[in-house]
Amino acid sequence: MAFGVRAFFVPRIAPARLAAAGVAVLAALAATALPAAARPVTVLAPELPPMMSADGTGREASIITETLAACGHEAHFKVVPFGRHWNDYRDSVQGSAQVGGQTGGQVDAVSTVPAGMEMPGPRSAPYILYQNGASVLKSSGLTVQSLADLAGKRVITFSGAPDVLPGLRAAIPSFGDFRERADQMVHSNLLFAGRVDAVLADGLIFAEYNRQLQEKAKAAGGLPFDPAQPVQFTAIFPPTAYSMVFRDEQLRADFDRCLAEMKAKGRLDAIDREWVGRYSATVGDRYLSQR
Repeated sequence: MAFGVRAFFVPRIAPARLAAAGVAVLAALAATALPAAARPVTVLAPELPPMMSADGTGREASIITETLAACGHEAHFKVVPFGRHWNDYRDSVQGSAQVGGQTGGQVDAVSTVPAGMEMPGPRSAPYILYQNGASVLKSSGLTVQSLADLAGKRVITFSGAPDVLPGLRAAIPSFGDFRERADQMVHSNLLFAGRVDAVLADGLIFAEYNRQLQEKAKAAGGLPFDPAQPVQFTAIFPPTAYSMVFRDEQLRADFDRCLAEMKAKGRLDAIDREWVGRYSATVGDRYLSQR
């Protein structure tokens, strides 16, 4: 029947137009399915050995480097003093916005961003946990299970700690003396010299600066105090989670995807065990024991 032929008639499409349409569809699918093109990723990071040393190595550096590498990217660290990394990143983002979005020579991400801190750009899932606590000289006989045990004591901590450590801001008036110092080598100096009673900081960072002081004492033939005095670290705070913040959403998506894969394979736990084990003489089994 004639009407049957007309009902199933399909208009002829020129081969060139059909090919172009197919390319467009494939391009659209690729844009949504493929990760960001592999490239160097410049990360602003704070100098906090053994988390992040000046040469871009350490516990935190290993996690970031391996995660980005799993996505085909290469991490390049720009290591600056703690606290400055946040300000430099904000300045970088603001500066590129003022010149029309040009990012040549700028940074791609910033590490070690605590929950609740405002930072321009998409935020990753938490990739590392720090274990802050109280460290005292064993010879002091001081037992610290909570901030209340430090009432009347001389306390030192890192810059910005009242915004990071739960309950610290409210407890400050109860201390005999309270100081914030960005250079955490100062913390160990003052504790061993008997000028403070307690250090509130991450256990691994405290232990690493103690190690550096001991090496310095050996090289110099001694210091005015003994940096090998036994110390007691107690994890009186819950673990603190830190995230990355990226300028580019696709890089953030890559990082989160590969981070989840590394976690599922047990690689993150392996990195943690390796680094915590190096400082077991100071932190014992109390580092991330609440995890």
